[in-house]
Amino acid sequence: MDDNNLTERETWREYWSNHKLESVPAHPFYKRYLPEIPATAKFIEIGGFPGYNAGFFHKNVCRDVSILDFHIDTEIVRRLEQANGMQVGTIKTFEADFFASKPVSEETFGVVFSIGFVEHFQDTEDVVARHVELLEKDGWLVMILPNFRGLNGWLQYLFDRKNLAMHNLDSMRLERLRACCECLDLKDVKVEYTRRPMLWLEPKDTVLNRIGRFLVKGLSYFLKLFPFKGRLLSPYMIVVARK
Repeated sequence: MDDNNLTERETWREYWSNHKLESVPAHPFYKRYLPEIPATAKFIEIGGFPGYNAGFFHKNVCRDVSILDFHIDTEIVRRLEQANGMQVGTIKTFEADFFASKPVSEETFGVVFSIGFVEHFQDTEDVVARHVELLEKDGWLVMILPNFRGLNGWLQYLFDRKNLAMHNLDSMRLERLRACCECLDLKDVKVEYTRRPMLWLEPKDTVLNRIGRFLVKGLSYFLKLFPFKGRLLSPYMIVVARK
């Protein structure tokens, strides 16, 4: 592991080995934040394996979709396509290091998207800048980070400190993300906390983890009765901006 990267390939192999394949989301929470995007736009998700969000964009926003990740099991991507009524090969895959000088050659995109990616690195400004490098002129940047600087972070600290250690909490500051966008001269910038309160623990193949996740799920349902956005309760933060 280098000084910038807070995870390793084995981290994600283990994570996906405990993950059950699900359906492409029909109404993801970020849908209401999306600007008008032409159907001809090209979409790429950074850290996008196995392709849930690419599948949503293909079905609802734009046809040309790709994912870039340093761990991709193409068999799982193809199963996801088939299970969701997409033609095999719809989701283009780039298995590459995002920090390589040319992770996808000279190609640029109308939408560069990531969720749960930026916070796994120490140098937030560099990660955001590399997202922007892949954007075409007037293309849209959409980045979503978990909010571990509130109740969800306390939960991770109590029950899964190993997972918490894989996240850069300083990247989860609205003011830092706004400053990144300003330094890169992005337009129409929106940075805010989002979604009703929600708690989670990452799935692991242990009895204790399954019991803990069951209890946390119940508490999460209770907290949804308090639909207040902010650092304490919001599970995510979102950045939307135009190049």
